[in-house]
Amino acid sequence: MKIAVYPGSFDPVTNGHLDIIKRASKVFDELIVAVLINPSKNAMFSVDERVELLKIVTSDIENVKIDCFTGLLIDYLDKVNSKIIVKGLRMISDFEYEFQMALINKKLNPDIETLFFMTSNKYGYLSSSIVKEVAKFGGCLSDLVPDIVIKRIFEKLK
Repeated sequence: MKIAVYPGSFDPVTNGHLDIIKRASKVFDELIVAVLINPSKNAMFSVDERVELLKIVTSDIENVKIDCFTGLLIDYLDKVNSKIIVKGLRMISDFEYEFQMALINKKLNPDIETLFFMTSNKYGYLSSSIVKEVAKFGGCLSDLVPDIVIKRIFEKLK
C-alpha cells in the first residue's frame, strides 16, 4: 500500500491545497494531510481548527486522512509507515525552498522520496498568507478558499 504524506500549515486551507490533495489522492492508496504544529508561528487558526476544516473540505475523498504532527517530518513518516512526501509548487521561489527541504529529508533518511505537484494555473498566485491579507481588508475570498473557510475566517476577524 502506497501511503503519501502532504505536510503543511494549512492556515487556512486554500483551493490550491485542495487541488493538490485531490490530484495526489488519485496517485496513492492513502494520502495523509498532516498539519504541522509549529508553536513559533502566529497562526490564525489553531491546529484543531485547521484539522477540522481539512476534514470538512476533504470528506468526499475516501482515501484522504487528516492528522497533525510536531517535530521532524521524517519521524512522522516513519510513524505512519510512509516513504513519500507530497509537496505543491507554485513559483520558482517555492522550488528553491522545497528542494532544500527534500535534500535534507533525503540526507536524514535516504529511503524518503519527495514528489512535487505543480499547481494548476488558476492557483499559481494563491497562498494562505495572501488569503489572510485579503480577508483583513474585507476583500472577496470566493474562488480562493472553500465557503466554510470563508465563513470561519470572517468569524475570526470579528
